[in-house]
Order: sequence, then structure tokens, then C-alpha cells
Amino acid sequence: MKRSSIAIAFSLFLSQTTSAQQIINRDAEIEGMVKEVSSDSLRAYVNKMVSFGTRHTLSSTTDKKRGLGAAREWVVQKFNEFAKQSNGRLTAFVDTTILEPDGRRIDSRINLGNAMATLKGTDPNDDRIYIISGHLDSRVTDVMNRTADAPGANDDASGVAALIECARILSKHSFPATVIFVAVSGEEQGLLGAEYLAKKAKANNWNIDGLLNNDIIGSNNSSETNIIDNSKVRIFSESFSQQDTGRVLQNIRSMGLENDGRSRQLARYIKEVSERYVDDLEVMLVYRNDRFLRGGDHTPFVQRGYPAIRVTEMNENFNHQHQDLRTDKGVVYGDLPEFMDFEYLRKNTSLNLATLANLAKAPSVPQEVKVDVKNLTNSTFLSWKAPKNGKVKGYYVVMRESSSPVWQKKFFTYETSMRLPYSKDNYFFAVQAVNATDNESLPVIPAVGR
Repeated sequence: MKRSSIAIAFSLFLSQTTSAQQIINRDAEIEGMVKEVSSDSLRAYVNKMVSFGTRHTLSSTTDKKRGLGAAREWVVQKFNEFAKQSNGRLTAFVDTTILEPDGRRIDSRINLGNAMATLKGTDPNDDRIYIISGHLDSRVTDVMNRTADAPGANDDASGVAALIECARILSKHSFPATVIFVAVSGEEQGLLGAEYLAKKAKANNWNIDGLLNNDIIGSNNSSETNIIDNSKVRIFSESFSQQDTGRVLQNIRSMGLENDGRSRQLARYIKEVSERYVDDLEVMLVYRNDRFLRGGDHTPFVQRGYPAIRVTEMNENFNHQHQDLRTDKGVVYGDLPEFMDFEYLRKNTSLNLATLANLAKAPSVPQEVKVDVKNLTNSTFLSWKAPKNGKVKGYYVVMRESSSPVWQKKFFTYETSMRLPYSKDNYFFAVQAVNATDNESLPVIPAVGR
């Protein structure tokens, strides 16, 4: 009789817990923003950047019509146009620094400049920063060739077009957190602009809660395999930071958290949120920092412990990447706009916009998230404290099997603790803060509590 009572009580508990799962609805404001993303606008941005002839890092910074200098000034000009609709919250400038020859890919003294715009958050106590980036510079076959036409339509005018379009739309809205839009320079010469910005961010203690680096996001077909598909996009994410050493690394190993670093949590978040808002787009999570033995502008941020990921098209076409403009045996080489799919670029831009808006609207993460290990149990008890910033409606406890790349279940609660009838031996858990419009924070993996 006693055993039966326990079983009935546990079954009732299970039904009450699982009934707390919520259907995730689209935020009407974000849904409206996504509908504003225009493939025609993106095409116009890309064509304008191509019109500068070359945007090589070593090209002219003083010529008004050709070269990197003209291109970066044009990007800031676009930002300033959008600033007029932002009630003074959007400000833009070219952030410059002088680099000396390095004996590698910089052979003369240069004025390196990143075109930046900052959409200031409305909550003065919320210091979170979210960054969207792409690289403005372009190249041909010879990485030192600064004079040949280097259109760089897909690599990486596509990424810059995405961040310009996001700035156009997001600047009309208000968010508690700050969003930065940056077209970095010097990527092809060694991630120079990103390195400069990451170093500056670290020195000034910027609280970067997520960086989305967009590099080559506008073509739907591959060379060699000839796959054509505009329904998938890749997100590359590092497992954990190289700064995670000593006891931090020991904790990662002892708790099996090799797949739960901040960058990988950001990647999971992007997949869930973007697939919620962008139709006919599947986010493919790739568990490495970048493509095999290659790198991108998110890397200097990852190296400094910031959560940062790379967004890249599913199928790269190397006939249109790092190529001199030419036709050889009937094959046209070169990174030209006619080889892009602007509907695909629209979807990938929408991915960025939905993610940034959801993050910037959401509360900050729950604090002091703990899993109770006082006793051996087949249930899991989690507790936490309210986030530092933002109005909270409640919390999601998310759960997944250890082998799953994504969170598989969500449980909602108004409380700051929850007991689940699932063993911490078999599942991973995390907690998110949620506001009244169902914008959730990034997940926080629990620490050990007693």
C-alpha cells in the first residue's frame, strides 16, 4: 500500500511538471522585424560595396571612389542615415589604428579602420553587449595584390550587408542591452581588425555576451559536389575557451561539460531562436571553432574568453572565393554578385536579426544556478537567483541527453527552484530567465550546490 502511494504521488508530480512545458510563441515585435528584411536592400548593399573596385586592406584609404577607405566611409554613412530614426541611440564612426609592417601580410604602414555603429541599450544598469560582425576587406588569388579588382561580393560583402540591414531595422526599436554593428578590416591579412577590436574590448572590460561573425553567407551552391541548397546554414562554435585552465578545466572534465562552453551555448541558442522565426532554414551546428584548419574574425574574441561564433553558408564555392577575375575553359572565376542567392542571404540575415533582438530584449542570465548534490537521488533539484537586469516573468529549465547537440525539453516555472523527475546522471540541465514577451536569456549550466 505504501509503495502504491509513492508511485501515485510520483506520477502526479511528473504530470504536474511536464504540463509546465510551454509552446514557444513568436514575439510579435521580432516577427515584424524579420518580415522587414529585404533581399532587394541586401542586393543594393552588396552591389555598392563591389563598386569600390577593391576593398583590399592595403588599398587606398584616401581615394573617395576606390579602395577600402571609400568603402568604410560609405558603411558609416549608411549607419548615420539609420541613426536619424533611433532617437539618438545609434552612433557611428570609423575606429582606426596605425599598423606597422609585420614582415608577413602587411608590407607598409597602414591606417586600419573598422566601420562601427553602437545602438545603446535603454537600461543604464545593463552592461550587456551583443555584436554582429562581417569583414569589409576583399582579395584575389594573391593576398598581397592591392590593385586588381577584388569584388568580394560573397566574401564578405554578404556579411557586411547583413549587419547593415540589421542596423537599419533594429535602430527603429529599443532594447535594454546594447548592440554593436561592425564591419572589420584586415581579415584577409590576418584577422587584424577583429584582433584590434577584441583587444580593445578586453582592455575596457566590455561585457560581450555574444558575438555573431558572418563570413560568406550569401551563396547556395558548392564547387566540385555541385550541391544547390538554400535551406541550411552552418554555425561554427568552439567547445570552451583556451583561458579555461587549472580548476576550471578540471571542473569541465569532471562534470562532462566539454560541449557546454559559452560559445557552444550561444550556437544552440541561435539554432533554436532563428528556426523559430525564419521559415525554411535549418541551422547546422558544427562542433569546431571554424572550418578545417581555417579561421575567422570571431577567433580573437574566443581566445579572450568571449562567447563568439561564425555563421557561414552550407556549401562553399571555391571558384568564387579568393580568385582573380577570369574565364578558364568555360568556367567563370571570381567573387561576383551574379553568383549569389539574395533570398538565401535574406534568410541568413533574418537569423542574425532574430537572435540579436531576442538576446537584447531578454533579461540577463539567472545568477548562482546550482544543482543539489547533498543526497543521491533519481530526481534533480535546481535552484538559482534572479538575474541582475531585466523584468522576469519566470524561468525555463532546459534538459537534454548527454549525446544530444541541442536542448530537448523545456520546463517553465515562476519560482527560483525546481525539482525534476530526471536524474542528473543521465541528463544535462540549464536555466534561462524569461520576460513577459517570452524572450529568454542564454542558458546557464548549474554549478555544484549543497
